Amino acid sequence: MSFFGKLKDRLFKSSSKLEDGLDAIVEEGGDDTAPPEASVDTSTPLPAAEPSGGIVGRMLGRADDGPRRVLDDAMLEQLEELLIQSDMGVDTALRVSANLAEGRFGKRLSSREIRAALAQEITRIMEPVAKPMPIYQKRPQVVLVVGVNGSGKTTTIGKLASQFRAAGKSVVIAAGDTFRAAAVEQLQVWGTRAGVPVLTAPQGSDPASLAYDAMTKAEADGADLLLIDTAGRLQNRQDLMEELAKIVRVIRKKDPEAPHNTLLVLDATTGQNALSQVEIFQKLADVSGLVMTKLDGTAKGGVLVALADRFGLPIHAIGVGEQIDDLSAFDPEEFARALTGTGD
Repeated sequence: MSFFGKLKDRLFKSSSKLEDGLDAIVEEGGDDTAPPEASVDTSTPLPAAEPSGGIVGRMLGRADDGPRRVLDDAMLEQLEELLIQSDMGVDTALRVSANLAEGRFGKRLSSREIRAALAQEITRIMEPVAKPMPIYQKRPQVVLVVGVNGSGKTTTIGKLASQFRAAGKSVVIAAGDTFRAAAVEQLQVWGTRAGVPVLTAPQGSDPASLAYDAMTKAEADGADLLLIDTAGRLQNRQDLMEELAKIVRVIRKKDPEAPHNTLLVLDATTGQNALSQVEIFQKLADVSGLVMTKLDGTAKGGVLVALADRFGLPIHAIGVGEQIDDLSAFDPEEFARALTGTGD
């Protein structure tokens, strides 16, 4: 199955929530009649959700589109509420709804047409942030990975290491969350699987010292990439801030430009809490890009739209499972189609 197939299948909770909600909104005030010819606005065509739609089909009000409802203020308010419930957040939901209504207000629309227009608007918002993690000539390229415990940070590091290794890059991992034995063990499993060395230190050791040793090894090995795991305890932000600052300070003794990337890993199931995590880690570390995990386990996939709209940070990859190929580069159009349940 292609990654889009997995994404569409595993975003079922989010897409079905939107689809069912839109169906209910349209049916509540809709009818099964085709719109009068005079009401068709060909200057602002509605995007096709499926190949069978077509411009002619839409102009004729195809029967298989189901009921239609006039897009008025009451319907817009219901649509805004539905998007908020899908964790797009108030500001993003209002903006998406307003843009969707432009050129369509007062027209009779089917649920299918609204979903297609919604997918188009989500794609527009997310295209500017869909960027792969940049790879530089600098060796080793130091990638600091941050995020709260339980976000999927350790697994993401393992998957990235395995994928970079498969792409011909030499990789070293530093198990910098020295306070969690489980995180170290998990990285060691991934390291063995990928053929990537994992540097560890006794539990409770200084993470900055480990990061420095890892840079020394990465340099000696001529490694392309050094991935550094970090702790994610937010109960005491001051301690975490000092720890991250120390790691950066120490590795800059070897390379003043390090870290070259700071990736924030977010758990989609946390919904709107992901927004506050971005705010926190932007203060704790100079976040350069995002990775969103666990999109398969939530009906809150809309939070990724809110993140893109609010922060504009590059989204490098998304995860929809535990397997190595369940982490993939972020494609805004495929994500929008999967989230809204449109397309094949």
